[in-house]
Amino acid sequence: MAIEQAAHPGLSVGPTSEFSLFFHVKPGEASALRSALHDLQETPGYRPGDYGMAIQSIHEARFVLFDDDTRLAFITSFDGPWDVYMEDFFTSGPTLSLFDVIFRHTEGYGGLPDLAAVKGFVLGAEQSAAAYARNYGGTVKEIRKAQRVNAAFQQVLDHPDAAQALEHPALKPLLDEAAD
Repeated sequence: MAIEQAAHPGLSVGPTSEFSLFFHVKPGEASALRSALHDLQETPGYRPGDYGMAIQSIHEARFVLFDDDTRLAFITSFDGPWDVYMEDFFTSGPTLSLFDVIFRHTEGYGGLPDLAAVKGFVLGAEQSAAAYARNYGGTVKEIRKAQRVNAAFQQVLDHPDAAQALEHPALKPLLDEAAD
């Protein structure tokens, strides 16, 4: 799949785009920022293994403190148009509030409720990747559906009355794939 420079910040591969933000941490606020990041990590939907983020188009997201905790990176990838992703972010309620607690420890952040200023702050921190790759196709929605279909298929395989139906030749490719 070819990499495309989209009409928005970041590079795109198919329906998915990367988005990277880099901030300067306010002097003396690294400890408070680490605490805010820990609190975010412990929030339902953001804990490892939770998949209930308010913004449903995000594949993954990470915050990275670097340069002796003087810099903060936020790196993510998402599906769909950039302006829709940003609108989801700005109207997500809980996500915007959680990020507000983090961004207040960075230089140049004016805070809520001025969404136009927050959008300008975000765009000012954005740097498009020099290279971007994905190891799998599919949107978050498609991947979640594939997981649901797989779980349902596993239930069928485990059902005692399924043996006869599963002998049908049309199901051979599916059963071969399930054997992996």
